Amino acid sequence: MTYRVVQWSTGNVGRWALRSIIARPELELAGVWVSGPDKDGKDAAELAGLDEPTGVVATTDAAALLALKPDCIVHTAMADDRLMEAVEDLKTFLRAGINVVSSSPVFLQFPYGTVPSEIIDPIVEAAEEGGASLWVNGIDPGWANDWLPLLLTSGSERIDKIVCSELMDYSTYDNPKVLFDIMGFGSALEDLPLLLQPGVLTLAWGSVVRQLAAALDVELDDVTQHFERLPAPEPLEVAGRPIAAGTAAALRFQVNGMRSGRAVIVLEHITRLHPDLAPDWPQPTGKGCYRVEVKGEPDYQLDLQLYSDGDHAKAGLVGTAARLVSAVPAVIEARSGLLTAVDLPLTTGRGLVRP
Repeated sequence: MTYRVVQWSTGNVGRWALRSIIARPELELAGVWVSGPDKDGKDAAELAGLDEPTGVVATTDAAALLALKPDCIVHTAMADDRLMEAVEDLKTFLRAGINVVSSSPVFLQFPYGTVPSEIIDPIVEAAEEGGASLWVNGIDPGWANDWLPLLLTSGSERIDKIVCSELMDYSTYDNPKVLFDIMGFGSALEDLPLLLQPGVLTLAWGSVVRQLAAALDVELDDVTQHFERLPAPEPLEVAGRPIAAGTAAALRFQVNGMRSGRAVIVLEHITRLHPDLAPDWPQPTGKGCYRVEVKGEPDYQLDLQLYSDGDHAKAGLVGTAARLVSAVPAVIEARSGLLTAVDLPLTTGRGLVRP
């Protein structure tokens, strides 16, 4: 069976999602939404960096794309600085009877206990009204800290603690808004960026901790956040911007699922703008990795390295996009409503092994 799909945005993640849709034999690209006139009217292949034209041209006309009644929208538009607007977009798609896989807002990958019912219920109502499904995922939050740790726990006799970590050098991550405005790199250590404002870390990654707890039947007492920043000892340049000595250049944060006074499920990020920074913090395998540790009987540690043309940052974008696109058929066939990772069957790279 072939499913008709619209790609919504062609930015850092979207252009890789577009390539993934085109590569999938069970998917037909029906349309592409873009946010500005510089991409309007261009063939999808050009926006995806492919040579062979698809015959599908991008448009800024959202209503025209919804009128196509596709089976699914792959939504990868930036939402970090427009959370509620993005939620309204998703509700519009669902009311129109269109299934959605989305990379954001990330708290929707498992919102229960993280955001109030006043946010969740209207989304579920929109989905039920349109008879459609919404699934939000990616790589982190996403398969690096939902299916990977849950797979490891299936081989456990006893579980004492789970730690899911992203250990990355972000110096090649080409998203200045995220790096500087949201994460606060290059700013004074006393100036807290959006990401580190009270409650933001637990909003963004508390969903990871709570989903693992729900899947493992663990009742948490609380979810807490902690962070530490370190300065650049000398000037750096990242994404074409100078990082002055003494300004923020390394970040470590933890979101902790607490039970009986101890952290039992931990989401941790260790982000550096240069591999020599913060030598005492945990180090990645290779240039960057996602690490899952299950402490108990037995102890497990899984380090997932990822590269695309030697760049781990690019690989993370490709992996995020492909994860969404891989799930399109399963989401279309699923029940109506807001889905989580544990609601879906195993999704694979079916059809991607070529002669």
